[in-house]
Amino acid sequence: MAEITAQMVNEFRKQTGLGLMECKNLLKEAEGDPKKASELAKVKHGKNAENRAGRATNAGRVEVYVHHDGKQGAMVEVNCETDFVARNDEFRQLCKDLAVHILGANPKFIRREDVSAELLQAQKDVLIAEVANKPENMREKIVEGKLSRWAGENHVLLDQPFVKDDAKTIRQLISEVNARTGENISVGRFARFIVGEATAPAEVQD
Repeated sequence: MAEITAQMVNEFRKQTGLGLMECKNLLKEAEGDPKKASELAKVKHGKNAENRAGRATNAGRVEVYVHHDGKQGAMVEVNCETDFVARNDEFRQLCKDLAVHILGANPKFIRREDVSAELLQAQKDVLIAEVANKPENMREKIVEGKLSRWAGENHVLLDQPFVKDDAKTIRQLISEVNARTGENISVGRFARFIVGEATAPAEVQD
């Protein structure tokens, strides 16, 4: 097995944001291979994130982003479990990134479950009309695929591609910080402001 040096551990910690001992243990398990250790970390923390999903998030912060023209901005409440994480630099950066994303991507809902049945049906009716010339046995599948993309990419914050890195969704962005902080993180509510436009905060279903 390759020797696990302090430099290796520090480099791996910079890449992942995990604690020193966990980085050392992961590198040992991966026999000194940082790439393999990263894969192990993803598997481990992905499972941990699922276990954390139901935990209460009563701490957090409100972040505001105002565009340089001073005429548009966004506000978002991001929740976590403790004030310690709420003061963490990475959590604060996540909040800033979310505010920037909300202004740029203009989501209407936080999660897909928040989209009303009436709105989904109205959009489905539009899509059904669009595929009227397709073979009948294919229409339902095409409509469901288009409806899923419409709901996720255009309206639902968690399913939108991140404006700074469209290779990942907002859900994935939050999950990464979730894994590194060890706490459940969720978006509570948000609002987007454009001078001269009426604005309402994103609705949250209890």
